[in-house]
Amino acid sequence: MAAARLSIEELAEIVKSRKGADPDTSYTAKLFDRGVAQCAKKFGEEAVETVIAAMQGDKQAVRSEAADVLYHLAVLLAAVDVDLEDVYAELGRREGTSGIVEKAGRTQ
Repeated sequence: MAAARLSIEELAEIVKSRKGADPDTSYTAKLFDRGVAQCAKKFGEEAVETVIAAMQGDKQAVRSEAADVLYHLAVLLAAVDVDLEDVYAELGRREGTSGIVEKAGRTQ
């Protein structure tokens, strides 16, 4: 039997549907309940764990941690009311621009 496949768009919709859910029965709702700072912290922790797994050459751990990163990114985006479409639009705006040029042009 083939493993189920979940797109980032589907994941984002599931995550958004947990906003306002009972924090006692939903880990996602619990993250939202704890606020943006906690959502950001969890995203950062998972990103660091992914980096460590990659540096150790542990492909299975990278896959697992990358899944956690995508999940926690979806939570963070929902927590700050940024839709994936907005992220995609930003990527589209940058398309065809050298990363070096794009980074040099940032005002932040």
